[in-house]
Amino acid sequence: MTPASYPTSRPSATDDDRRHVVVTGGVVSSLGKGIVSASLGFLLKERGFRVTLQKFDPYLNVDPGTMSPYQHGEVFVTDDAAETDLDLGHYERFTEQNLPGRNCVTSGQIYDAIIAKERRGEYLGKTVQVIPHVTEEIKRRLLNNARDLDAEINIVEIGGTVGDIEGLPFLEAIRQLRLELGRERVVFIHLTLVPYIKAAGELKTKPTQHSVRKLTEIGIQPDILVCRSEMPLRDELREKIALFCNVPREAVIEGVDCETIYQVPLMLHQEGLDSMVLSILRTESHRDIDLGPWEKMGTMIREPAREVEIAVVGKYTQLADAYKSMNEAFVHAGVANRVRVRIRWVESGNLEAEDFDEHLKGVHGVLVPGGFGVRGIEGMVRAVRWARELEVPFFGICLGMHCAVIEFARNACGLEGAHSTEFDPTSPHPVIDLLPDQRGEVAKGGTMRLGAHDCDVEEGSTLWKAYHAERIAERHRHRYEVNDAYRARLEASGLRVTGVHPERGLVETVEVSGHPWFLACQFHPEFRSRPRKPAPLFRDFVRAAVEYAHGQRELPGIHSKAGGGR
Repeated sequence: MTPASYPTSRPSATDDDRRHVVVTGGVVSSLGKGIVSASLGFLLKERGFRVTLQKFDPYLNVDPGTMSPYQHGEVFVTDDAAETDLDLGHYERFTEQNLPGRNCVTSGQIYDAIIAKERRGEYLGKTVQVIPHVTEEIKRRLLNNARDLDAEINIVEIGGTVGDIEGLPFLEAIRQLRLELGRERVVFIHLTLVPYIKAAGELKTKPTQHSVRKLTEIGIQPDILVCRSEMPLRDELREKIALFCNVPREAVIEGVDCETIYQVPLMLHQEGLDSMVLSILRTESHRDIDLGPWEKMGTMIREPAREVEIAVVGKYTQLADAYKSMNEAFVHAGVANRVRVRIRWVESGNLEAEDFDEHLKGVHGVLVPGGFGVRGIEGMVRAVRWARELEVPFFGICLGMHCAVIEFARNACGLEGAHSTEFDPTSPHPVIDLLPDQRGEVAKGGTMRLGAHDCDVEEGSTLWKAYHAERIAERHRHRYEVNDAYRARLEASGLRVTGVHPERGLVETVEVSGHPWFLACQFHPEFRSRPRKPAPLFRDFVRAAVEYAHGQRELPGIHSKAGGGR
């Protein structure tokens, strides 16, 4: 991403003008540091600032690309072919700007860079240590990224929980940063938990006190506390937290659980978080903030006129974070169509039983998302056939496209045993095969076909109706592709290739002729979906599901606010 992505009405910021906001978390993980950081980024951008957001993760993996979804959740892919933490997805969605992969930094990247320098002799024989070498590398990446992206305010989220040993170098680095730049250029926000003890009927502040004490032992005094809780904080609790955590009463920000993450910016603004950050940084808004459109969008999410049900037939359905961007893309598409999208999670392995159709009965659309490995593939193929033959709207993404091609080859082309070489290397009809540049000895990390790639669109196709463009670009993450040797036979039986890569001729999208809405794509459109600019394919897929529901004599799962059907 270039500085041109930001508002250009003001001159570039100097290093002395640049400000940094550091967000840490305590007590437990998964409190929502990413959502708080993204929400603050949204609020500051709405006030006219050029904003960027960085995530510093303490784990030693170079990136999450080789990690199991059950370990890490979704791997978010950027335009510039980086595999990053899913929080970058939140940053992009809330601020509506594309971020570069360098905005996701791990301990693995830090140590890899330092060891490479040591091997080249750049430390001139010195002993390489956490302080100063690791901390200096962390600060260098933080400052250089803000400078290169011409950000006026750089929001930095430190992953993990305060007290974790692996996070100490990052906390030491930001402690040093505050000393070097001063309080007016670095703000510390600490996200903590105020748990409700049901047996006592009370909210307890002690975990927050201990978390802040742990930070102060490291040398960091937070300026602002965001306190997650199940219910509002009474005034006396706020005063107690302020007293024992050494912050002003107004710096104790309430973070009550919300129905949707898109309410969080409104809640934090009402609590005064953005105003307080600017006050500490001694800077003023560039324009008045208008949250009316965002409020209207939130109302549409919470109070839709009706709903549709989509079956997501996946491999990791027990962990919602594995499909985080897809979930949010459905929310955005629901807003565009004024409906709530209710997801029916279907573990693909369950569709391999005889009564598999019971898992799909009554849905208004079927989506098969991305994934890796042979487990559950036959269940996905069954789901594709069910949607194709019953003319239920179908959407396949990445692996979902592979399953769609396998199903069509077997059941519409008569290619018995058709498969992907990923799952059956001995298949007599390898309709899905490894990309040529992926053959041989290839390292696992960062070597897939990644990032944004162009796609030429066939005019008049479902794809064209969604984008209204002759060429589009979407993000990819895969090693296998449609085998071009079978393309003519597939097309002759009615599987249209409607999107191809302009240089390599790779198949990017397929559609079934005569089906009301059946599209599968090699790319991941969910990565570019935004609340106020939904992914075109998700928007049109949900619209097709609404039309399908209204075309049924009975409308299972679709209701008006009055509770009845059409």
